[in-house]
Amino acid sequence: MVEKKLNVIVAGATGAVGAQMLTCLEEQSFPINNFKLLASSRSAGKKIKFRDETFVVEEMTKNSFKGYDIALFSAGGSTSLEFAPASAEAGCVVVDNSSAWRMDTDIPLVVPEVNPDAVAQYKNKGIIANPNCSTIQMVVALNPIYRNFGIKRLVISTYQAVSGSGVKAVNELREQVRAVMEGKSPVAKVYPHPIAFNALPHIDSFLDSGYSKEEMKMVNETRKILNDETIMITATAVRVPVFNSHSESVNIETKEHATCEQIRGVLNTAPGVKVLDDPQNNVYPLALDAHGNDLTFVGRIRQDLSIENGIDIWIVSDNIRKGAATNTVQIGRLLAEKYL
Repeated sequence: MVEKKLNVIVAGATGAVGAQMLTCLEEQSFPINNFKLLASSRSAGKKIKFRDETFVVEEMTKNSFKGYDIALFSAGGSTSLEFAPASAEAGCVVVDNSSAWRMDTDIPLVVPEVNPDAVAQYKNKGIIANPNCSTIQMVVALNPIYRNFGIKRLVISTYQAVSGSGVKAVNELREQVRAVMEGKSPVAKVYPHPIAFNALPHIDSFLDSGYSKEEMKMVNETRKILNDETIMITATAVRVPVFNSHSESVNIETKEHATCEQIRGVLNTAPGVKVLDDPQNNVYPLALDAHGNDLTFVGRIRQDLSIENGIDIWIVSDNIRKGAATNTVQIGRLLAEKYL
């Protein structure tokens, strides 16, 4: 069967995630006919090479979307709120990487390995939401456990890389490490405190409850993706001095008892998951190894000795790829194959 080629837009093409989307589109041989790159007025006019062709970035307006099928957005929440409805109205389905639409009850929140059928709900408003990076990798690992044994409660601790805050944060970590090694005081601009040789229990702003927005994203998005409001979830999100790839410690209380061997069994056959679990030989998921990879790595699988149906796991994935760009392109692929 000949694959239908689509007219595709990447909005926010000059950012870190936008650039990774271009790479993922090339790697996945996405079926493209006409192609357009959009960004803010500040970035308009820049030239970007894609598939051996040079494209000039255009300024995004509400008239940018007519005649196109899919727009992959990575341009920030306020920009998405302004332009995504215009794209949808023009008949161009938006796959949005910001937090703007995630908890809208009429808009699907999709991780293709977990809830691919939810893509069909794009017909409600012409928009599909891409989950938070830390949520995506976690639900890829949790889904086979949830489907086989049920999940009653999750206790989550994240160790999130600075690339999740953008290029400025990556540069700041590099500059701060250099400053400390030279005996100078590190200067903090992106974060409220130096991130070099430090750990900040502070991602996004704090709510009146004492939780941060990042922590509550994981709570609310996980329930929506798994379509289960009964799961009890608590999270602590921490920024660590790692350039790329998020790590997570997740304590799971299952509804049915599961042995470590059973957990490894369902994870070994789960899409998008690779088990690295031989701690006696120092084999477990590492941020350095996850970098540049689309898989979600799981290890340190062990029984929780404090409760009857408890399992502890360690999850690592590239937050710019699977946590953002790759997942967005995978959603676009589902749209292309089944609905457009």
